[in-house]
Formats: sequence, C-alpha cells, structure tokens
Amino acid sequence: MGDPLPLPTLLSCALVAYTIEFDNEAGHLLPHTTSDHGATPGSGPKPWLASMVMWFNCMKYVGPDGVQLGELERLARTRTNLAGMQRWRYITITRGAGDRDGKRPGPDAVVRATAGGRKAQEVWGPLFGVIDDRWRQRFGDQAIADLQTALSAIVDRIDLELPDCMPILGYGLFSSSRLGAATFLPRSTDSDRDTKLPLSSLLARVLLAFAVDFEEGSRLSLAISANVLRVLDKDGVRVRDLPILTGVSKEAISMSVGFLEKHGCVTVEPVPPPGRGQRVRLTTRGHIAQQVTSNLVVDVEDHWQTTRFGTDAVRSLRSSLEPIVDDGTAESPLFAGLMPYPDGWRADVRTPDTLPHFPMVLHRGGYPDGS
Repeated sequence: MGDPLPLPTLLSCALVAYTIEFDNEAGHLLPHTTSDHGATPGSGPKPWLASMVMWFNCMKYVGPDGVQLGELERLARTRTNLAGMQRWRYITITRGAGDRDGKRPGPDAVVRATAGGRKAQEVWGPLFGVIDDRWRQRFGDQAIADLQTALSAIVDRIDLELPDCMPILGYGLFSSSRLGAATFLPRSTDSDRDTKLPLSSLLARVLLAFAVDFEEGSRLSLAISANVLRVLDKDGVRVRDLPILTGVSKEAISMSVGFLEKHGCVTVEPVPPPGRGQRVRLTTRGHIAQQVTSNLVVDVEDHWQTTRFGTDAVRSLRSSLEPIVDDGTAESPLFAGLMPYPDGWRADVRTPDTLPHFPMVLHRGGYPDGS
C-alpha cells in the first residue's frame, strides 16, 4: 500500500471520471462535429462537440428568450468561452445598444441558443440524473449517498460563490485570483445552500475551494503542480511520456511545461543519445517548487481539518472517496465507466494509465483532461 492520495487528487479523479462518462454519453446522443471524425450522420444542425463544463458555464442559463451576457455570468458564477460557443454554433450574440466596438460584447448583449444549442440543452440537462444513477448502480446506493452527504457538508460551509463546475483555467493554469483567472465573490446569505446539486457539482465546488486555498499560498497553480510538476525529476522525463504519466493532453502538457520553463523550474533539452526527442528536467528551483507545492497540499488539508471544516467532515469525505477512486490508475473502479462508444472520438485515443490529479479545463472545449 502506498501513501494515501492527496484530497484534491481523490476529488479530481472522481470528477474527471464522471465528466468523461457524461461526455461519452452526450456525444453518443447529440448530433455533432469533431475534427477527426467529421459530422455524425443525418440531417439537422451539428455543433462542434464540447464538454460538460460548457453546460454549466453557458447553456444551462440560456432560456427560450435568451439571456443578457452580464446575467449569464452572474448565474454561472464564471465565464464561458464566448467566442468558442459562437464558433462551435451553440449560441448567437446580439450586441447591446450601448456596446462599443470591441472584441467582447458588453453585459447588455443578448445570448441566444441556436438550433444545435437547443438540441444540446435537451441532451445535457437530463444526463446528470442518468450518470448519477449509473454511479449508484456501480458503487452502491449507500456509497454514493455517503459521498453526497460528505461533499454537501463541505459545500454548505464554503464562503465563496463558486460555480457548479471547474472554471476554464486562466494564465498559468490558475483556477482563481490570478491574471486571466476567475475571482470569486463572498457567498451571499440568499445563496443556493438548499439547492440539490448533482454529484459532479458537489465534487467541483469542493475541489475548487481547495484550489483557491492552495493558490493563495503558491506561485504555481494546482493544475500544474499536481499534474506535470509532480512527475518530473532532475534526471528528466521524456516529453512524449508526460501524457501517459499525468493523464492530461499534449496541449495541456505544452502549456504547463512552457510556464514552468519561463519561471526557471525546468529545462527542455534533447534526450541524451541514443535516445530521441525532448526531455523535461527539473532545475534546482523546480525541485524546491515540487517540494513546496507538495507540502502545501498537505498543509491545506490539515487546515481544513483543524480550522475550516473540522476533522470529522474531512475524514468522512476521504473515507467516502477512497474506495471509489482507489489509486486513480487503470486499476481504479472508476475506469469501469470510461469505455467509449466505438464511434466516439475517445475510442481512437489511448486509454490513460491514470486520471488527472487536477482537471485541465481549457478553452478548447472544456474537456477535463485538456483534450
């Protein structure tokens, strides 16, 4: 038996697995287009396929008469990839009368769903109940009830207005409070404490709360430190091996390595002969950063136990997650729900050896592994 997984890793593995299962089912039901597979058969609109996050940060709140952009962001508590959702043919935008010429519409602009967007709403909305039921069947009613209770006990005491999903990562792949990332407001007294949230949203809010606390004390994001920085060493790791070791996409790896290299934490250099390709090697600064961020994760979890939420609440959360996640690798029970449909795009992608230790939600479509 190895050391227990960090709490954010347990949360991430569960959330990423849920999201991939959700996305696989949505892609099976929704007429769509992808870069490698083209358009699905049949007539009618076929928007570019996107992930579950795009429901929570956009389509959930676009009603039959549309919604003003400012109201959309207030309801979602986070920004969407507005240009992407237009380009992928989910929404149209009518600029407000007071909008000045510029790249981004103002808060009075009206967002409306396209025909393809409305079809996506019909598919996405009911799927949370479907996936929640699958998890009850797979892991047992009591196990999922215990997990929901443990998550809700934390969510009810979070003092920030957090979204129901992980936000699209900003500059440096930060989740919050940095350039390009979200800033979350204090929670209001009339917030949705009594609203029944799907399992994915409970997981996301607790994980995001952890990321906020971690990033307040770190110069590196939890996304970078938990995934890429974690697997590096002073001898170097081949770039081509990083997606396998971390469970995140080549694009997310490239962004992470670029940020680490810019800040002096790694060097990228040729693999020594007779090897081929590039390797990423920790510098002395990177080795220190690896130790500091690893210790900070432990410190935040300790703070949650001793001060913020209490030992019983955090231990209950751990005990409900650990049998579901196990070690987060291909041996984990979570992988039972990750088999893609034969016609899905993930059927042509190598199954990862591990789930990400933090979701890599990018502008590329909101997929949890940065795909």
